Amino acid sequence: MRNVVWLISGYAAVSLLTLVAMIVFRHDATMVTAAVWIRGTIVAAASLVTLFLAVRAARGDRRMLLRLRVVTAVMLVAIVVIIALPGTFPLWFKLEQGVCGLLLLAVVVQINRRRAVRP
Repeated sequence: MRNVVWLISGYAAVSLLTLVAMIVFRHDATMVTAAVWIRGTIVAAASLVTLFLAVRAARGDRRMLLRLRVVTAVMLVAIVVIIALPGTFPLWFKLEQGVCGLLLLAVVVQINRRRAVRP
């Protein structure tokens, strides 16, 4: 589970850095659209909640592990949809979402392996 916490920490770090980039470039309407503001803020908040779930699951809380499995799978699907939507988000944001998606994919694979995960 230590790997899972590290991967989700990376996901949270990327998400929070994206939020900082959105603030820095807020006056450039081509880089930071309303959709980017909404999605970026939601992802940053969700990444912190996901990190909380991962830490609790790593400490042995089985309910948090179940929640972590659900949340990471849902977020991964949402990221795939964001990347696939034509024209809604700028390329830089889709690339950032791709990085987040790769981190979450590794988490989903690790916590859903056939072999029982031990928190």
